[in-house]
Amino acid sequence: MKNIKFKYIYIAVAIAALAGACSEDFVTIEPKGSFLSTSYYSNEQQATAALVGVYDPLRKNTGGFENLVAMLNAGSDDFYAGGGGASDGTGIQNFSTHSLSSLLIPGSFWNDHYQGVYRANVLLSKMSGVDMSDALKVRFTAESKALRGFYYFNLVRLFKNVPLILEPLTTASILDVEQATPEAVYAQIEKDLLEAIPGLPTSVDATTGSGRLTRGAAQALLGKVYLFEGKKPEAAAILAQVNGTPGATNQYGNKLLASFSDLWVTTNKFNAESLLEVSHTSAGNSDWGFWGSGRDEGNSLNVMVGPRGYSIPANSTAPDLPSGWSFSIPTQKLYDAMKDDPRFAATILDVKALKAAGKADYIPGYQDTGYFLNKFLPRKSDVRTGGGAAELNYKQNSYIIRLADTYLMEAEALGSGARAQALLDAVRARVGLAPVPVTLAAIKNERRMELAGEGHRFFDLVRWGDAATALADRGFNAGTDEVFPIPFVELTGTKLKQNPNYE
Repeated sequence: MKNIKFKYIYIAVAIAALAGACSEDFVTIEPKGSFLSTSYYSNEQQATAALVGVYDPLRKNTGGFENLVAMLNAGSDDFYAGGGGASDGTGIQNFSTHSLSSLLIPGSFWNDHYQGVYRANVLLSKMSGVDMSDALKVRFTAESKALRGFYYFNLVRLFKNVPLILEPLTTASILDVEQATPEAVYAQIEKDLLEAIPGLPTSVDATTGSGRLTRGAAQALLGKVYLFEGKKPEAAAILAQVNGTPGATNQYGNKLLASFSDLWVTTNKFNAESLLEVSHTSAGNSDWGFWGSGRDEGNSLNVMVGPRGYSIPANSTAPDLPSGWSFSIPTQKLYDAMKDDPRFAATILDVKALKAAGKADYIPGYQDTGYFLNKFLPRKSDVRTGGGAAELNYKQNSYIIRLADTYLMEAEALGSGARAQALLDAVRARVGLAPVPVTLAAIKNERRMELAGEGHRFFDLVRWGDAATALADRGFNAGTDEVFPIPFVELTGTKLKQNPNYE
């Protein structure tokens, strides 16, 4: 079929919406059958199920083999792709060497985000006819618009030249879709988030709503969008509403955790520093037959970053880890940059040193340095013992945006001055570091140390114009490799055009 590969356009919307729950605390829906989109959205229960479907693609951050964090880490200067060999995950390997093509880019980075856009568009188009309170309609509309804005933010950063679709496509219109300018996409992202913010709650019930968008989360996303557009005054203003007084509790109850390492405790979900995070569960029974399809709810990054063939002798003091696949391997450059930083131990596990000391053993994988991403290393206590594949059912959540990130983004937007200094100081003070004069170089370094391995570095380098220099040894070509090529299947029989310099 010649069309844009929006796989879910012809699938009953209820099936798409009921594919899984975005948060074990938000809502769990069991599919009861298929419904046509024309008759499905009639009451609050069905609209809630549909909203869960709009949230589901957030799991692209750390769910499935083709997850954003593993992919974006691989394309940065701080990590290698790793894995079992040069052909283990063609897309991630070629992004690590900046040699992607339209045939090598995993299509899910396009499809999964448009899946979220489509689901949001359908729910928004049906909202007026749903039998539920006006207050809930306002909230559901706000959540759908904010999520659509976020999915488009990922799409425009990943692919730059993308179609801007704000209504459900039909068989008559699907082949006529053309790309919008990046400026038009960013304008719509701003519009969606600005319209969403007033309709979102300032907080959620931790027992029933964890994982749902709040006003602070949407403001944080908007601040990030402004920063990527180069609108620094606007970014600083909106991020100040999120950050409040540096180091103190903000107006929404968020604050930096006292201990950096507590951010990576698996059970410390939806903590005070978290603004928007992806929910994973070990109770989803994810299995190989549908892994990566959107129905699996485990954190795939956990098993991906673990050392291969890991074992420890009796009475060893080394961490007791399950074996993994050795992806997202920290580079020697990152090790050297971080070795004296207080965040080193929580970020990097030096298994090479443990092996040399006889405390652990492992099988070196591709591009092995002996270092592993400790933020996401699974522990034996996290291994699922019930149904599904143990490797696919890790439960650690992942952050899309957290308060230390917004502190540093506001400091970057301000550039200088007492408030920028206070924001930088607060991030450093949390880990016991003394103040340094606030400069762009200092902020860049702090983001590298604070956010290492969380998937931010590649986009940071591109935003700063530093990618060509930092990634020169990876084959990075300025003017091309800042964005992905559009998947070949999306170009076939459509009006879409490939990004410059890609085949």
